[in-house]
Amino acid sequence: MPALAPLMAGGELPLTAPLTFVVGENGSGKSTLVEAIAEQFGLDARGGRAAKLGGNLDTPKTPLGEALHLDLTMRGLAMRRGPRTARHGFFLRAETVLEMNERFAGKLGYWSDDVEHQSHGEGFFTIFETMLTEPGFYVFDEPESALSFHSCLRLVALLGQLRAAGSQIICATHSPILAATPGAQIVELRPSGPSDSAWEDLAVVQHWRRFLNQPETYLGELVTAPEAPQPEAPRTVAPGEEEAFIARLRERIYGAD
Repeated sequence: MPALAPLMAGGELPLTAPLTFVVGENGSGKSTLVEAIAEQFGLDARGGRAAKLGGNLDTPKTPLGEALHLDLTMRGLAMRRGPRTARHGFFLRAETVLEMNERFAGKLGYWSDDVEHQSHGEGFFTIFETMLTEPGFYVFDEPESALSFHSCLRLVALLGQLRAAGSQIICATHSPILAATPGAQIVELRPSGPSDSAWEDLAVVQHWRRFLNQPETYLGELVTAPEAPQPEAPRTVAPGEEEAFIARLRERIYGAD
């Protein structure tokens, strides 16, 4: 992944705000980056809290996790090295929510509702509202994948509350709604490497604007419009044809005279 090559080589990625969004095309390395950050903090790379109960949380699982070094504040160091109950952190991966539900639902410190019986959006907010209740280090991988437009706005409000309470949040996203959260740092993964970007300069924002303004410009090259049905030509009846048809029908029903 070219965008991550500078980090693999020891480059830095300064986090300049309590809330950072990582954006980029599919395959650019967003998920790889946030997973590596979660690993380095000691969170479960599959999603969840601590990687092991009572074990060594400093063993990364990915090459980027091996290469990264987190420059934590004193509070961050205390959270990372302290007992599990003091490590206020959580890694939410959209693709593993059902697996997380099987592992954690009903356990002490996790959610009590079985999200498998909820809609995806409701299940996500069950997890959000249970796990994101206090200041901590929170990592998200494309949480918008199960959310409607209004639910994305609801998540923006929740992220704002976490930030105001003193949390550090890193979120990989395709959503221009989430990335528009006021005061957030936006890191765009480009072939040249990670780069800070303004919201209006993001490729995803520009694509959505052009699409919503003129969807036919995009879709005209991809989808062929169905041809309008041709009106059926009126049927003409030759003289005597209708009488002959009625006579045949009567003969079939009543028999020959």
